[in-house]
Amino acid sequence: MNNPIRRATAQDAAAISQVIIQSLRQSNARDYPPDVIAQVEKNFAPQSILALLGQRQVFVATIDHQVVATASLDRDVVRSVFVHPEHQGSGLGSQLMATLQSFAQAANIDILRVPSSITAEGFYLKLGFLKVRDEFHGAERTIIMERRSNPD
Repeated sequence: MNNPIRRATAQDAAAISQVIIQSLRQSNARDYPPDVIAQVEKNFAPQSILALLGQRQVFVATIDHQVVATASLDRDVVRSVFVHPEHQGSGLGSQLMATLQSFAQAANIDILRVPSSITAEGFYLKLGFLKVRDEFHGAERTIIMERRSNPD
């Protein structure tokens, strides 16, 4: 099974959108009410993903040439780390995060920050991120976390 990580292209926008929406509906829905999930989904339509490709460093993980995970870096902020529910726990998220960390180190970014969902907090804790504070956007709770991009 071949699962390279590579930079996302415009041709990946629809597949990235599908991965994110499936993850929101199946994984994040355990921690957030349906109205919050529906609101967040609006940010990840294929056209929105196309716009993000021009603003962030977006990466995808593929299996047999199918996009199954994505993650992006917006300067020093980790964004939109999602793994299709069928592949969660397989290490793809950690591999994508290692790619983002390498990119950050090459760009001399000292501290990586992430606005984590409740669902992903444990994932980021395992990667060495520490909780800084909670933020609330209406009913949506986000956990702001950070870690040094080049730990000593």
